[in-house]
Amino acid sequence: MGTDNRSRHDHSLSDTELVGVDRNAFSGPLTASGPLNRGARKKSAQFYIPDQAAGSSSTGSVRSNDNDDYVEITLDVRDDSVAVHSVKTAGGADVEDPELTLLAKGLEKRSSFGSSVVRNASNRIRQVSEELKRLTSFSKRQPASRLDRTKSTVSAAVHALRGLKFINKNDGGAAWTALEKRFDELTAATGGLLPRSLFGECIGMNKDSKEFAGELFDSLSRRRNITGGSINKAQLKDFWDQIADQSFDSRLQTFFDMVDKDADGRITEDEVREIISLSASANKLSNIQKQADEYAALIMEELDPDNLGYIMVENLEMLLLQAPTQNVRGESRNLSQMLSQKLKKTHHGNPIRRWYEDLKYFLQDNWQRCWVIALWIGIMAGLFTWKYIQYKNRAVYELLGPCVCIAKGAAETLKLNMAVILLPVCRNTITWLRNKTRLGVAVPFDDNLNFHKVIAMAITVGVGLHAISHLTCDFPRLIHATEKEYKPMQHFFGDQAHSYWHFVKEPEGYTGITMVVLMTIAFTLATPWLRRGKLNLPPLLKKLTGFNAFWYSHHLFVIVYVMLIVHGIKLYLTKEWYKKTTWMYLAVPISLYACERLIRAFRSSVKPVKILKVAVYPGNVLALHMSKPQGFKYKSGQYMFVNCAAVSPFEWHPFSITSAPGDDYLSVHIRTLGDWTRQLKTVFSEVCQPPHNGKSGLLRAENQGENPNFPKVLIDGPYGAPAQDYKKYDVVLLVGLGIGATPMISIVKDIVNNMKAKEEEESSLENGGTLHKNKPGPTSSNNFRTTRAYFYWVTREQGSFDWFKGVMNEVAEMDNNGVIEMHNYCTSVYEEGDARSALITMLHSINHAKNGVDVVSGTRVKSHFAKPNWRNVYKRIALNHTGSRIGVFYCGAPARTKELKQLALDFSHKTSTKFDFHKENF
Repeated sequence: MGTDNRSRHDHSLSDTELVGVDRNAFSGPLTASGPLNRGARKKSAQFYIPDQAAGSSSTGSVRSNDNDDYVEITLDVRDDSVAVHSVKTAGGADVEDPELTLLAKGLEKRSSFGSSVVRNASNRIRQVSEELKRLTSFSKRQPASRLDRTKSTVSAAVHALRGLKFINKNDGGAAWTALEKRFDELTAATGGLLPRSLFGECIGMNKDSKEFAGELFDSLSRRRNITGGSINKAQLKDFWDQIADQSFDSRLQTFFDMVDKDADGRITEDEVREIISLSASANKLSNIQKQADEYAALIMEELDPDNLGYIMVENLEMLLLQAPTQNVRGESRNLSQMLSQKLKKTHHGNPIRRWYEDLKYFLQDNWQRCWVIALWIGIMAGLFTWKYIQYKNRAVYELLGPCVCIAKGAAETLKLNMAVILLPVCRNTITWLRNKTRLGVAVPFDDNLNFHKVIAMAITVGVGLHAISHLTCDFPRLIHATEKEYKPMQHFFGDQAHSYWHFVKEPEGYTGITMVVLMTIAFTLATPWLRRGKLNLPPLLKKLTGFNAFWYSHHLFVIVYVMLIVHGIKLYLTKEWYKKTTWMYLAVPISLYACERLIRAFRSSVKPVKILKVAVYPGNVLALHMSKPQGFKYKSGQYMFVNCAAVSPFEWHPFSITSAPGDDYLSVHIRTLGDWTRQLKTVFSEVCQPPHNGKSGLLRAENQGENPNFPKVLIDGPYGAPAQDYKKYDVVLLVGLGIGATPMISIVKDIVNNMKAKEEEESSLENGGTLHKNKPGPTSSNNFRTTRAYFYWVTREQGSFDWFKGVMNEVAEMDNNGVIEMHNYCTSVYEEGDARSALITMLHSINHAKNGVDVVSGTRVKSHFAKPNWRNVYKRIALNHTGSRIGVFYCGAPARTKELKQLALDFSHKTSTKFDFHKENF
């Protein structure tokens, strides 16, 4: 076990001691063991960690005073990390106990220096041992709750160390230094006294937690008999020492004092109700705030079974120490080994090798885009070179020189790009190619709008080269040429010009200027800052921006194309009709696009839809349920255009279809983010009535015998989208942010419908029936590849879960085989362990255990708090599906795209699991 180096390291842990750690020369596996029996007999423990040379192995143990069995935890200590290597019994057998694995994972700690790694791990072991000692003595008390109290003290110790934190981060002296600076700034005008209203800001809590911080201030003041509503710096330091205390006992007492407002050592139902309301307010959970009475009674029922009318600190402690019971399927001890892997970019010493690796990965991830862009650029370069050489060999080159070559080369690329730019927006054609051909293997159809934008940039460059060459070079040379120099040009330009006006009044001049002006307007209003209204402009200019301005200005291109054809016919230097090639470039793309628009107009007029149901949900979301036109076939993940003449007869807006192909209706969920969507919600809200029977939303339905005067709605579609390709994968990761969950919900419903169909097929076969291969509805189970789906929905508002409550409950009820794993994240709630969400966490566990309903989402799917750790999400899926290809489908704001895509690339490069990332931004 090593020698006793207590005098050198001085780690006295009362009756628990840490012995034999040489921090200056230690690297390698470190093993600690402890008793498997976690009952009340355990009084104390000793940790023995021997001195070892760098890179060697060592053995350590947690020793009990009784003759219990031992468990051995081996840590892998490196220069910058401590990772769990294994958990074994004294006999060497693997331990699969998830609670011991949780404790082991709690020992993992990262640091920048090897010595600090060992120090941090030692401190972590000491903290766990202290909590074990305190909790084993506590386990002798009689349980006062009807909840399951069989959790081990080991798991509870780790759970306690992470809970009831009043500050997110404690940096010791550095944290106090920053807080002291804020105190001086906030009290500069108050004579060195910090009022209660500024306490939260001073200790680093946000404005949403102002009321919570005020109650914390009151509880700390009550314990110290401070009155007056303000404190000085010394008192703030005293407050801070208690808030920042890492002892669970201290944190528990602070929280208890907050609830126990009359300081009598007992918590009544009224006090529980008040703190529930306060916590709900801090976490923006309005529904919980409204049901505070109900939830206070629930907590009292669980913690006061004898109906004494109050609960004590011991009752509260028992509840808080309940370790999480929700184990995600597929977790194993291999996860701790996976966590120790560094998924960082490999740094090769050889720059050529590093460049080669980067290029290889880039081409692997982007080969479809690369060949399309390379082909496009190659064609442009060829056309430019061809025209440059052609005009270099003509007579005009003697006077105009390279300028005319550049102008004509740029003009030839403009003809190509003005034709090609229409192809990415021919949605019907792209959808047909995506669905009916295998071109999607080589052509990145998902990037159609990005390619459209890239071509627009190339057009901008081409217009610049063409116009600048003519205006600053060709025209001045023609105006100032001598009579002898100009004579060969007279055949092309007529009489010599004496000013720019000569060229402006000609068809070539005014058509060119008109096109430049109109394209400038359209390009400018299409920029994200103006299209999304992100710029803070004066009210008058604000009206000239937004989606409507973008939509209408883009239709100016009808005039641009007319001018372009005229411009190409009235050429100065080309007289033969067959050499005027502009119309040749444009004929096919314009015809195709015109047919697309005609099909849209015809299809929307012959496919009228009947509004079946309208719902207005929290978060300004309008749900429209409508009849499905005959022959309207679509795939989950696709979208359609919606038009409402009552708002605007000309505007069509795209929305993801939230119903599944097997449903007998169509549905879309529309969030009011712009002028058109706000007006649409207003129009439908006028014919809606308040909900009946406790249903969420404002509902009116035709099939219930009512006849509301719903506005007329036209639809056009469906159109292809990235999410429709989910059926190509056996395993999919679906990520939706806010309203971005809409295409994912359709996919989830489609999977549920296919599960139903599969059950019906199996039942039919068992009863001697036959399969209905041509029966409309979900995909045949024989053709349905997806066997596992992970759905992550992240939203800021609690009310958002009302949008798809029925779907989530149906999945929870139907999915007996664990095909769909659903995770709802509410980011307005502080992460687990934060004191501001402690009571919400209690309610979360109690209500779900007792009633099977989540208090945040109101569904049977249990919610999580704060934001997901996306790296851990990818890690767990990579572990569960080694060697598989995972389809990752994301729909939401662009801000999260980069992180999710980079993680997909990192894990694809570093593990045997490959992640194909697909995005759809709004």
